[in-house]
Amino acid sequence: MRLFDRYRQTPPSASGRLRHDVTLSFADAAISGLFAASAAVRRIRPPAGAPDTFALTVAGRRTVALDQDVVEVTFRDASDSALPQWFPGAHIDLHLPSGRVRQYSLCGDPGASDHYRIAVRRIPDGGGGSLEVHDALPVGATVHTHGPRNAFPLTVPGYGSPARRIRFIAGGIGITPILPMIALAGRLGIDWSMIYTGRSLESLPFVDDVAAHGAAVEIRTDDRRGLPSASDLLGACEPGTAVYACGPAPMLGAIRSALVGREDVELHFERFAAPPVVDGHPFPVTIGSTGARVDVGAEETLLAALRRAGVPASYSCQQGFCGTCRTRVLGGEVEHRDALLTDPEREAGLMLTCVSRAAQGSALTLDL
Repeated sequence: MRLFDRYRQTPPSASGRLRHDVTLSFADAAISGLFAASAAVRRIRPPAGAPDTFALTVAGRRTVALDQDVVEVTFRDASDSALPQWFPGAHIDLHLPSGRVRQYSLCGDPGASDHYRIAVRRIPDGGGGSLEVHDALPVGATVHTHGPRNAFPLTVPGYGSPARRIRFIAGGIGITPILPMIALAGRLGIDWSMIYTGRSLESLPFVDDVAAHGAAVEIRTDDRRGLPSASDLLGACEPGTAVYACGPAPMLGAIRSALVGREDVELHFERFAAPPVVDGHPFPVTIGSTGARVDVGAEETLLAALRRAGVPASYSCQQGFCGTCRTRVLGGEVEHRDALLTDPEREAGLMLTCVSRAAQGSALTLDL
């Protein structure tokens, strides 16, 4: 299995420093030449600094799941200018009116330069971003963005990929980056198939849009047929298949396990949840402004511990690629687990609290 994981142990660099971008690096040196070909579609831009943002106006809203929990939001450039181009798999960073920053996959037509489209599932116990989009972002509201970035690019057979066919796998809201991919594959006459899964038919967004692709698509729900196995998800998965998957962590874990040893299959995937902590250890943190102590568990991120303790801390992606949680360290040694910060930034005492930790045996004091 050649693995293209957007969120492996070292997340992709939003700054586009290719030597750190393991997500888009090919595991097999024999096809390393394809890396250059994929660079054109990634268009990764640094999300640091407000001057790099531009304003978007909410131009439309509609509910796109029968359970009413997924809303599609359409944006237009606030100055009526053409929007920057994007490619299937891209997302945008939304700077919401509250100050929250969240990433959402673009799920519209990449060829349309007059609008962006996203879809957001309501998550009542999440970080508040989805609730703000659902309840406090009416038509006419203004948000800001850095423009499209792509850490989950589609490289299609005959156009930069050695694969001969594509298998798409989407779970629930994971359909959003897949929608423009299947549309492109259809237009190019690519040999492709897809399975779309979720709890129930009512919970699946864009189900009619997906069903319109006909026999190439299987729509399967847990309430009618039970949880799908990895074999159900992968289908025939013949040699020369490229698998593009987006969905919940258990689904992606099952797919990865099933493809171990399959060097004749490419696996590309994206997940919307923070990756688990690997080889972690507990450590204490002192909050510089108050002197309060926060104990971070071995399987807990520093950001999660700060939030649990009620310490105000900025964050967005929770996966080490957006830089929103960048924090200055006043004392202690950091074990950096990101691929975003530069060596000078690290030497200046900066860290990303969502993925990085204290070095073994060290304690940290943070400028919070």
